[in-house]
Amino acid sequence: MGQTYERIDGRLRAFIEEQPLFFTATAPLAADGTVNLSPKGLRGSFAVLDEATVAYLDFAGANAETVAHLRENGRITLMWCAFQGPPNIVRVHGQGEAVFRDDPRFPGLLAHFPGIDPAGHGLRAVVVVRAELIRDTCGYAVPFMTYDEDRDLHRRRFEREDDESLSAYFAKKDNIEVSIDGLPGVPLPLAPLPGVSARPAPVSADGPPAPGRPTARG
Repeated sequence: MGQTYERIDGRLRAFIEEQPLFFTATAPLAADGTVNLSPKGLRGSFAVLDEATVAYLDFAGANAETVAHLRENGRITLMWCAFQGPPNIVRVHGQGEAVFRDDPRFPGLLAHFPGIDPAGHGLRAVVVVRAELIRDTCGYAVPFMTYDEDRDLHRRRFEREDDESLSAYFAKKDNIEVSIDGLPGVPLPLAPLPGVSARPAPVSADGPPAPGRPTARG
């Protein structure tokens, strides 16, 4: 029914990159902490960096639970479902890190996303995930659904903001700088959004320095 993979390549990579939607799941270490599950869309905001590393752009939103959980413990699972064609579900379990605007790696990471304007969506961070376990399952119960197009509401809402006004917007929200459970979230005020590096930065074989040292396994 399912298979475990040693790397993200070939048909597996093609499947992931073709999907217009994926989900991220994180949780704090506390037993009574709030588990978070988020949908991620917008074409061009996800990238496969190498055979064991993926990344996505963390855009403006009403909270920052994923970022807060990654800052505390680094644990994250990403999931893609086939809503068209043969049934399939792919999960990448790993260690993640939110790389913020003032990080020297940020411009190089941003260069991996040439198909989307980050300034138009209130970019907060680049989330980098180093895979520890890659697997698929059948997806027989996932329904057929048709993708029409991305909504333009997010861009229309945030493209009018500059760094200062975006920071002010976030400061008014209860769960941007701190999570629902009081963990540190997105640092405010935001650092200026740097220009995009002309050449994507190489990814270390050790992956992002998230809590714990992840090792890929089959």
